[in-house]
Amino acid sequence: MSFLSETLSRVKPSPTIAVTQKAAELKRAGKDVIGLGAGEPDFDTPQNIKDAAIAAINAGKTKYTAPDGIPELKEAICAKLKRDNGLDYTPAQVSVGTGGKQILYNALMATLNEGDEVVIPAPYWVSYPDMVLLAGGTPVIAEASIQTNFKLTADQLEAAITDKTKWLIFNSPSNPTGAGYTKAELKELTDVLLRHPHVWVMTDDMYEHLAYDDFEFCTPAEVEPALYDRTLTCNGVSKAYAMTGWRIGYAAGPEKLIAAMRKIQSQSTSNPCSISQWAAVEALNGTQDFLAPNNETFKRRRNMVIEMLNEAEGISCPTPEGAFYVYPSIAGCIGKTSPAGTKIENDEIFATALLEESGVAVVFGAAFGLSPNFRVSYATSDENLKEACTRIQKFCAALT
Repeated sequence: MSFLSETLSRVKPSPTIAVTQKAAELKRAGKDVIGLGAGEPDFDTPQNIKDAAIAAINAGKTKYTAPDGIPELKEAICAKLKRDNGLDYTPAQVSVGTGGKQILYNALMATLNEGDEVVIPAPYWVSYPDMVLLAGGTPVIAEASIQTNFKLTADQLEAAITDKTKWLIFNSPSNPTGAGYTKAELKELTDVLLRHPHVWVMTDDMYEHLAYDDFEFCTPAEVEPALYDRTLTCNGVSKAYAMTGWRIGYAAGPEKLIAAMRKIQSQSTSNPCSISQWAAVEALNGTQDFLAPNNETFKRRRNMVIEMLNEAEGISCPTPEGAFYVYPSIAGCIGKTSPAGTKIENDEIFATALLEESGVAVVFGAAFGLSPNFRVSYATSDENLKEACTRIQKFCAALT
């Protein structure tokens, strides 16, 4: 009999974290490595947010809080959802967790039974299928393609839904592709959902404020108010506010679901860090002036990376609407051999060879459910990005 749980055998470690750790280990060993694996802004947390955290420490706000968030933060979240998304929620409909990942996990744990299916569009964030499996559900992968700029069509969603479907997990702008659904594209999906009243919608809006060019963010319950009573709108402060390490995510939805999520959190981690919560209050209520200049920086980086990757032999890189990722295809590299003698049979081998032979760390596409691709995070300096893309160009040019 194994000492470890059988549940553990259903899941795998996060590939994005594994790539970041491997790059860090090579750096410590003295190797010249540029890491493009981590989905983490290189900007510092804005000063007003840090000041609010320091003030909370000095005021002694260091005790336990309610399991799923202080009233002040829940009120700030309600105000944000009304201001930015036109959605009306009360504090009783809000849950605050230790990062967006816990919010999603709590919701799945609170609702899934064996045999329940969860539709996950691919490419997907690496954790979605594994969280579904941990909660006892069955992931149903609906593949989007580069031809639709990695966006799911209404017909594909319709084909993926069965009488066992409990959730659709929806992420726009997307990790790993940066693809963002327009209001018209999202309306086509919500029209499908209206025909299936047993399917709930879990939105991951973490990259809401990272939108470029003429793209305008929208979320399902905003586009189709009839879905309000079966939508869990999830978000957090990690990406737009450069607060990844503070670990604050939140969700708003029906009170019954929020109460179930609170019960799970009360018996697992209990409350998120009290100081991080007060920092998040300032993030949501305070000035948003830094968002626009940060986005201009990201947009400039995106454009440079796309241009340089599309100049690499065998690579095709579409232009995403948001987030800080691109998801190029390496179809033209498959079957070739690297200078060190590695045959590029798939995107995982490509990414490993690129790291070992050229010192560039990216995440292979199979981790996100769609190959042959890899993910680049351009949330790092222009200098690093230019050098990394130059190395990728040289690596691809040397393939035979």
